[in-house]
Amino acid sequence: MIDLDDMDRALLRALARDATQSAGALGRNLGLSQPATWRRIRKLESAGILKGRHLRLNAQALGFGVTVFLGIKLATKGRVSLEDFERAVSAIPEVQRVEHVLGLYDYRLRVVARDLPDFERVLRRRIMTLPGVGEVEANVLLSEERSAGPLG
Repeated sequence: MIDLDDMDRALLRALARDATQSAGALGRNLGLSQPATWRRIRKLESAGILKGRHLRLNAQALGFGVTVFLGIKLATKGRVSLEDFERAVSAIPEVQRVEHVLGLYDYRLRVVARDLPDFERVLRRRIMTLPGVGEVEANVLLSEERSAGPLG
């Protein structure tokens, strides 16, 4: 782990708000030159703090009006390998995120669907038929706010 100074933290906050900004624009806003900004970005990438820049799609604008978080408890631990389950669930296009978690459930999934009947189809025909699936709990997303992250 590297020590972050105030400028590194400011740079990370600026990138978290808008990762499409050029190094020149970031530098101007932070009082740095473009080369100095690039050096800091490269340092943060090399240290593994920055792990790429991701595009966030608007699922609703693309016709996916429902987001559901599923908690999945595997029924037969040991009989089906975690890797097999992860590979199978990751192949389902509506599953946006697969998280192996500790707690009441073994996995937490983020699933998008066009509407509730579409989600029911995905759940019944794709997710519930996966090897090892036992208990499933669904939580429908009502609203989502983006937080600034750990650097606040």
